[in-house]
Amino acid sequence: MTAEAGRGPAVSGKPPKPGETMLASDPALAKGDAHLVFIGRVHSAWTRAAPRPRNPREARERGGAASLEIDPPFRPGLAGLEAYSHVVVLAWLHEARRDPIVIQPPHADSPRGVFALRSPVRPNPIGLTVARILRVDAASGIIELDAIDFLDGTPLVDVKPYRPGIDAVPDAVVG
Repeated sequence: MTAEAGRGPAVSGKPPKPGETMLASDPALAKGDAHLVFIGRVHSAWTRAAPRPRNPREARERGGAASLEIDPPFRPGLAGLEAYSHVVVLAWLHEARRDPIVIQPPHADSPRGVFALRSPVRPNPIGLTVARILRVDAASGIIELDAIDFLDGTPLVDVKPYRPGIDAVPDAVVG
């Protein structure tokens, strides 16, 4: 799909917020490029009534213990995960808007493109977080975590072990 950006009305039906630039078409309505299969769901304390934290640090501060429930066909894939202390969780942020391409984040003094942000608002709302594993029960498909910043019921895309020798970048620059 090719989409041009513009200031016009949001294709999602919601008007643009100050500082937002919208895509000309909603990525949710485009013909898919890949077949994505959800492997389970997030269980957390965060709902629309109890808004989710903005990041994993805030989730830990707010006492956001959580778990991942892996669907039965995918549970054998948990073998060996108990050897790791942390996990990378990729999830489909199913309630996020997909048509803004530039937004005004609350922490910044000017609008930024969604690819320069960790916001859930993006063409493909894939969320990424790292969490401490408290317990893995492969038989029931449950991974208990110290905290997570995803809404209860968020579909899981993937789970990967966190490997500091590969994943940590000590000299990374933050803009």
